[in-house]
Amino acid sequence: MEEMRPITDWLPITKREVEKRGWEQLDVIIVSGDAYVDHPSFGSAVIGRMIESQGYKVGIIPQPNWRDDLRDFKKFGEPRLFFGVTSGCMDPMVNHYTAGKRKRSTDAYSPGGKAGFRPDYATTVYTRILKEMYPDVPVIIGGIEASLRRVTHYDYWKDQLMPSILVDSEADLLVYGMGEQPLFEILRLLDKGVPISSMKNIPQTSYLQHQDDKLLKNKHWQDVLIDSHERCLKDKKSFAANFKVIEQESNKVNARRILQKAKEKLVVINPPYPPMLEDEIDASFDLPYTREPHPKYKKRGSIPAYEMIKFSINIHRGCFGGCSFCTISAHQGKFIASRSQESIMKEVDAVTSMPGFKGYISDIGGPSANMYRMKGKVQSICDRCVAPSCIHPVVCSNLDTSHKPLTKLYQKVDEHPKVKKAFVGSGIRYDLLVDSYNKNGDESMGEYMDQLVSRHVCGRLKVAPEHTSENTLKLMRKPAFKHFHEFKKKYEESNKKFGLNQPLIPYFISSHPGSQEEDMANLAAETKDMGFKLEQVQDFTPTPMTVATVIYYTGLHPYTLRPVFTAKSPKEKKNQHKFFFWHKKEYREQIRQSLNKMGRDDLVEKLLSDARKQVKFERVKNRRKNQSKGNKPWNRNIPKKRK
Repeated sequence: MEEMRPITDWLPITKREVEKRGWEQLDVIIVSGDAYVDHPSFGSAVIGRMIESQGYKVGIIPQPNWRDDLRDFKKFGEPRLFFGVTSGCMDPMVNHYTAGKRKRSTDAYSPGGKAGFRPDYATTVYTRILKEMYPDVPVIIGGIEASLRRVTHYDYWKDQLMPSILVDSEADLLVYGMGEQPLFEILRLLDKGVPISSMKNIPQTSYLQHQDDKLLKNKHWQDVLIDSHERCLKDKKSFAANFKVIEQESNKVNARRILQKAKEKLVVINPPYPPMLEDEIDASFDLPYTREPHPKYKKRGSIPAYEMIKFSINIHRGCFGGCSFCTISAHQGKFIASRSQESIMKEVDAVTSMPGFKGYISDIGGPSANMYRMKGKVQSICDRCVAPSCIHPVVCSNLDTSHKPLTKLYQKVDEHPKVKKAFVGSGIRYDLLVDSYNKNGDESMGEYMDQLVSRHVCGRLKVAPEHTSENTLKLMRKPAFKHFHEFKKKYEESNKKFGLNQPLIPYFISSHPGSQEEDMANLAAETKDMGFKLEQVQDFTPTPMTVATVIYYTGLHPYTLRPVFTAKSPKEKKNQHKFFFWHKKEYREQIRQSLNKMGRDDLVEKLLSDARKQVKFERVKNRRKNQSKGNKPWNRNIPKKRK
């Protein structure tokens, strides 16, 4: 019988749990849009455990009810130091709505997967409530929503530009990116009695001050003033030009302080901390997590996001891909912070001891699974770099892309006596594994491929070529599709070597800026030729702080200020998306009409010539299946025609 943990193993989420610890007042209260899962993949647990590790009393208010008498916000009273607010692991608008702006019926971060337990724009809603109830208590916001909305940004769901989230939420301070480093300093200063209004020199934070107030000088930082929020509202080109500065400063070693005027306020964004050192990131993952949801959720059903990752291990943070549609580098940065092998193996021990573990680790990965320990060979070159990507348009000659440390890590995990298989569930960067693209490659690429294929693929391997069009891929900051052909060949050869047949599952995006309807038709034809019936497909969703979103809103590329076509209307988007499904009967006629209109009779033949045969084959197969079950075939009772 499973032994019950004491409730004090979790951070407290009720008044009774606080009293059980003998505490009268909490030092910090975290308000979160997610259910409380005490696991290193959930931000509020990481921050809570980090604050606890410094000797402070911390509690969490998960998914408070914002529509009743607000009793959830009152249950702990005032914290001694501050309220910390996060909307959760996802931007709540992405969590709540599809790319077509339809409301989702589920929420992966809520018990039972039920929707409706957090508001739209949760960070702003929670913060306003707290500021009204406790006007003298500092409120610090963080997490993905706050991080990506720290400057003027385009909001797809309102279809308008919005100012920094600091303006609308009225929070005292914003921590962007992965928040451990700035929070250590904030805690130290608040505990010494320094008012939060004086905390203007902490890296990786942002705050508001009146435009007329004197700006605090910092001899180590240079300043850059970008166009004001009001200017961006009047001129889309100004908004686009701003983004180039923002993205470059977010990914520099020695970044400038960004200043932007908005509604008589000045938004000040301090440069980020350097990437975490190995012992720093290890310390974050080595905290005493229970690795389980709080017991209060047991009767409300499992939390889908937790079920998906509970037997997984994150080995690094950051991504140097710089994809135009992705927010990872804007939040985690482009420089890789890798954990030590010792810390990872300690977590392997913890995972293999969890209830229900049957010998299979679902993922050993990160934002991109195969960037572990990759970094610049000469740091001084990285210190001068302003490029948002280290591997586009080419792999940087200063980037060490050796897969040897990762292969050794996989082998070490495989040696663990309780591990039957450790899978790589995260997507891998296939372009780092082909000679035609990765000119820095060495023999470790082949060793990694063989190790991956022979031991770590769970039936199918996820990769993300995203498109086939050369022009669209350039806008995406992804390699030409010919390199994917090479990877597929190499992957299949490795499978053959080990007597395996593990299909590739490629991910693609429709309606991305730069993608035309004809590009999607070509994509469908080329992937069909390669033997794919596409499953992992999505319509482009504009999210704050990406190049692609800026193009979507302005029609201009922020680095060139030249026009770029983007499918925006529901009809245009639908016309692109349908080509993914050439093999489905309900799309055949629409695709035929579109191809005829384009004058692409060659693609009509290529995509649809065998579609009728396929439908007939499926019909016969289903009929035989029904007969084998003892069911009457559809024509059993039709009288035979007389001679």
